[in-house]
Amino acid sequence: MAAVGVHVPVMEREVLEIYEGVAGMDSEAVFVDATLGAGGHALAVLGKFPRASLVAFEQDADARALAAVRLSVYGSRVRIVPENFRRMATLAGREDWPGADGILFDLGVSNMQLTDPERGFSFQDDGPLDMRMDQDGDSITAGEFIATRGVPELARVFREYGEERYAYQIAKALVRERERGESPATTGEFTALIRKTLPAPVQRKMGGHPARRVFQALRIAVNSELEALNEGLDGAIAAAGRTGVIVVISYHSLEDRIVKRRFLKWSTEGLGRALTKRPFTPGSDEIEANRSSRSAKLRAFIKGETANKGKKSRRHGQDESALGKA
Repeated sequence: MAAVGVHVPVMEREVLEIYEGVAGMDSEAVFVDATLGAGGHALAVLGKFPRASLVAFEQDADARALAAVRLSVYGSRVRIVPENFRRMATLAGREDWPGADGILFDLGVSNMQLTDPERGFSFQDDGPLDMRMDQDGDSITAGEFIATRGVPELARVFREYGEERYAYQIAKALVRERERGESPATTGEFTALIRKTLPAPVQRKMGGHPARRVFQALRIAVNSELEALNEGLDGAIAAAGRTGVIVVISYHSLEDRIVKRRFLKWSTEGLGRALTKRPFTPGSDEIEANRSSRSAKLRAFIKGETANKGKKSRRHGQDESALGKA
């Protein structure tokens, strides 16, 4: 396992406040971390609730190994499941499952994955075009994806998952290079092709790296992230306890839209209510300390409650009784 940066937990304080609203600090609460990563949020939760237990899902073998070491001090209070969170419904199917008091999804790619060039997630460093979060699974690599898809499908992926205006032009350039026997095999080669395809004036006005949207789209497609999120949310509402909360931190509009619509659907069906009228966003201090948090949005849903209770927060339009003390 390469030496890589450790993911800094985003909006840790807000997550703990929400959990305090449904679980007493001395209770034997049960929490689920759907995206364990290096264990940052898990460490905070187990430290805050000394009698709680935690079930964590993590499909990335490198992340699991690191998190297991970091969480080893908590012994049997932690159980790590080597699966994608789309398998969460299996918890609800267990006869001994008590129902979770809190479930957390921290979506997207972790700093561990981004800073390891061999994983192929970053357009900043050259490495193999991989992008698989589960390298032990049977999904194809990003390089294999772009080497086997036609222009229509590539353009759709770049447009729908990356909201890339020049999706068709990039897809056409990829296929043209492939027909010449020069399909990109590394992140550096893929980035160079994108730069060569986009007009210079367009690149100057983009306000970010010209490959950012396409890399995001390809990563989402390779890992079936949006399908996994839909399945994971279905599993979460089943695995949550009678008054359990589901917290989701997302990093782009496609994820946030899915979460917002799912919470609205659950509210309409009488399964509970959203605690976040508008999503939480990180404060300026957190963004300054952790630039990767700047696009984060946190939404929360409490199962079983349908009536508005407590005083509304002027800042977030939320039920303060459900958030706990600041």
